[in-house]
Amino acid sequence: MNIYVSNLSFSLQSEDLRELFAPHGEVTSATIISDKATGRSRGFGFVEMEDEAAKAAIAALDGTSVGDRVIKVNEAKPREQSNTRRNDSYRGGGNSGGGNGGFNNRRSYNENQY
Repeated sequence: MNIYVSNLSFSLQSEDLRELFAPHGEVTSATIISDKATGRSRGFGFVEMEDEAAKAAIAALDGTSVGDRVIKVNEAKPREQSNTRRNDSYRGGGNSGGGNGGFNNRRSYNENQY
């Protein structure tokens, strides 16, 4: 199971996150997410564990203090696309006429017109 951990101290490292979860079961991976531009921690991370161990870790660690912060721990949800990107890809993108053959959406198409 993939676990989402938020409100982490910016000084926490991935290895610290692994050590925090290790008493609850085998940690497959532990990663703190960092900003691509600055390299600084974004204050959240992900931990991968077997389902039963993950459930135990979530129950034990959610709402606990780590350093100077109270962390939130829960099952990670799949990331959703933003509406803009999803809608543009469905329509064919931007103002290009999209998936309706280039006809203006506001006018109805009448075969006898042409």
